Amino acid sequence: MKEAIILDSESFKRLVEKIDSIADFIKEKRESENTNLDEEWVDSYEVCTFLRISERTLQRLRTNGVITYSVISGKTYYTIAEIKRILKERLVKRREECLEELIRNHREYRERRKIRNK
Repeated sequence: MKEAIILDSESFKRLVEKIDSIADFIKEKRESENTNLDEEWVDSYEVCTFLRISERTLQRLRTNGVITYSVISGKTYYTIAEIKRILKERLVKRREECLEELIRNHREYRERRKIRNK
């Protein structure tokens, strides 16, 4: 024989909120584990700001074929892996802290976007 459980409206709402909270946590955890940071895309503003280079320097790197990039809707993007490569090869002379700051700020920006889009 099956049993029926009866909940008042308020208890049911709290239960649904808890389930939604758990589902959101699992989804965020899964997304963060599946995200390969090297495949993340950053825009020219982020690159210039955190590597402390001018837009002209970045343009020169693109023109000379030193850095790979993609243009989407008129905005230029670079992968974190590509930024790491040009730093490793000393094509742009910056300390490791600049890259770490770029990554940290990009993650914060990405989190703010997620919150706004909910």
